[in-house]
Amino acid sequence: MSDTIKLLQPNALWAHFADLNAVPRPSKKEERVIAFMKAFGEGLGLATMVDKVGNVLIKKPATVGMQDCQTVVLQSHIDMVHQKNADTIFDFEKQGIDMYVDGDWVKARGTTLGADNGIGVAAIMAILSSTDIPHPPIEALFTIDEETGMTGALNLEGGLLDGKILLNLDTEEDTELTIGCAGGIDVTATGSYEQSIPDSNVLAFTLSVKGLSGGHSGADIHLGKGNANKIMNRILYTLNKEFGIGISSIDGGSLRNAIPRESVATIVVASELTTKMQSVFTEIATNIQAEYSLTDAQLVIAISETNLPETVINKDVQSKLLAALYTCPNGIYRMSPAIQGLVQSSNNLARVLVKDGTYSIQCLTRSSVDSEKTDLAQAISAAFGLIDGANLTYAGAYPGWEPRPDAPIIKLMSGLYQELFGESAHVNAIHAGLECGILGTNYPGMQMISFGPNIYGAHSPDERAQISSVQKFWTYFTETLKRIPKN
Repeated sequence: MSDTIKLLQPNALWAHFADLNAVPRPSKKEERVIAFMKAFGEGLGLATMVDKVGNVLIKKPATVGMQDCQTVVLQSHIDMVHQKNADTIFDFEKQGIDMYVDGDWVKARGTTLGADNGIGVAAIMAILSSTDIPHPPIEALFTIDEETGMTGALNLEGGLLDGKILLNLDTEEDTELTIGCAGGIDVTATGSYEQSIPDSNVLAFTLSVKGLSGGHSGADIHLGKGNANKIMNRILYTLNKEFGIGISSIDGGSLRNAIPRESVATIVVASELTTKMQSVFTEIATNIQAEYSLTDAQLVIAISETNLPETVINKDVQSKLLAALYTCPNGIYRMSPAIQGLVQSSNNLARVLVKDGTYSIQCLTRSSVDSEKTDLAQAISAAFGLIDGANLTYAGAYPGWEPRPDAPIIKLMSGLYQELFGESAHVNAIHAGLECGILGTNYPGMQMISFGPNIYGAHSPDERAQISSVQKFWTYFTETLKRIPKN
């Protein structure tokens, strides 16, 4: 199917995207894609280097007549989010993405597509390999591990880049020019618990929550989508309160930056209470499905009898854990009072794993105000701190990106958008994390802007890239390079 993708326009961009998507590139396991990008740059005869953490930098001289123009940094990240449907058999560490064309969209079969940020990477590759596209001196920066910690950007050394303008190609709406973003921090609660042997007069059941639409925990957090971990906990909390269930295991969500779509739990309940318990379960499930009918129409909440587990959670820890999960903030924490419609702070209860005597709760907390980010992280820690022996850790903190709306590159690109498309671009800040704020710590004078084509459903198996929008983005991108001013 990659041959079909390569026939799309613009050919160079889609061909590079197909080649890139043939290379497994999970976050923190980017060795193969780093080697791929290094070989690509060297194969073109361009100055190519890999820094100490794995970021790839490729430099290309200006085309004839643009040697005196300002050097531009073109930046995208080479890792991708790996998410798949539960019934999809796919090994992200060994297989390339299985893509197909559906009308005006490029999609993947049952997995994330990798358009985030593969389309940006492919666009930069197309400029580097071009022989007929005018452009100023180029420094192409391909960072690693953007999706699970931004460690590539965080560890990029100062002094490697000469450019004073940075074009980040990681925005996912083709009407938007992004000039600011939120920062984030990972909050994790872990601990252990005593296990008990279930009573002899109990039956065991598997509870499942699946079919949620999921999405990006920053860009989609304001859409009110269901969180599988919160929904499962709501059910477990109610059943525990009314029937004194025993919980053997909970397994929900996967990545911090993806809104959880699925959760599975195994419980036991006294035999004489099973009929009433199933009736209450059905009532809860019906209410939740009605509440999320507009945002998550495919939501399925099911129960089925299963084999008796060997152990269940200690009752005291179970009650405190369910209470902490219920209390844990999720979704919007505060809207921005300064920018209408912008989420200022949020939390994603991303991962809940309770099994074999240990538990791990993972959150991604975001805010464009550092002090409020700290406050929200402390609120989460306070909830789980009520569990005896809980360990609370903060990691992966990264700064936000403060908007500079008067920067010359923003004025240039805003005017160009109006000229090309006959309408004004939406110049905004976003709640999702971008690497610009981090890169700006080592390059504080650099003008930065982020833009890109329409990519919907990022961080979920519904991810798709709009073909016509990629064409629009390519026109805008290449014309921008032609307009870069002289030094």
